[in-house]
Amino acid sequence: KSLSCKIILLTYIMIKSLSIIFPVFNEELRLKSSLDHINSFLKKKKKLKIEIIFVDDGSKDNSYNLIDRYIKKIHSKNKTKFKVIKSKSNLGKGGALKLGIKKARYDWILTTDIDMSVSLFQISNWIKKKSINNKHSVYFGSRSHKKSIVKRNLLRKLLGDIGSFFIFVILNIKIKDTQCGYKLYKKRYAKFAFSKLKNCGWDHDIEIILLLKLKNIEIKELPVKWTHKDNSKVNVFLDPIKMLIGMLIIKFRYA
Repeated sequence: KSLSCKIILLTYIMIKSLSIIFPVFNEELRLKSSLDHINSFLKKKKKLKIEIIFVDDGSKDNSYNLIDRYIKKIHSKNKTKFKVIKSKSNLGKGGALKLGIKKARYDWILTTDIDMSVSLFQISNWIKKKSINNKHSVYFGSRSHKKSIVKRNLLRKLLGDIGSFFIFVILNIKIKDTQCGYKLYKKRYAKFAFSKLKNCGWDHDIEIILLLKLKNIEIKELPVKWTHKDNSKVNVFLDPIKMLIGMLIIKFRYA
């Protein structure tokens, strides 16, 4: 038991500080529950040095004002560092993350979706299971992992499987789930990859993988508990076509 505790402690020591980056685009309807979730996480992670970075990706609704008010309200009660970045135009998810990662200061960087389809507490589970065991690796949440618990409709699963097939055939990427938004990087790896990023839409994840491969940085897929949330920005008909075009552009760029 003592040895086990020491191993877990060493794993915790590896993550002393964490930057969490949320891309936000027209999320007014979902923000309240998401901000409540962030509060719950911060209350239970007081020993971990955390900064939260919201990147408003050209929202046309009240998202920015809601986040701004939240930060002003919570800042006096919490030692967590907060930042909100406002983009004048919609850059795409990859572009928003690129802005956030450029501003991130802490040793580890977690990128995740504001809808909380994967809970912030997932990282606690990874640590508890001793999954974060190498500071030279990047960790991708994977809905395709055999230990993942996934709640999504059949159409989205089918589209995900088709997408993974084309990603493998066109780009020889063997990562089973490139599109899960829950990803953990050592700071230097995130800053390297996103500084080189050209594709800023939903296909940015694919380019990030290729950039990491160029530097021989290992990517480990880890299980997640993932729940589909309503009001998703993903267009199940148009976005797969855009992603296919993006894949061909990426292939040409990295050929």
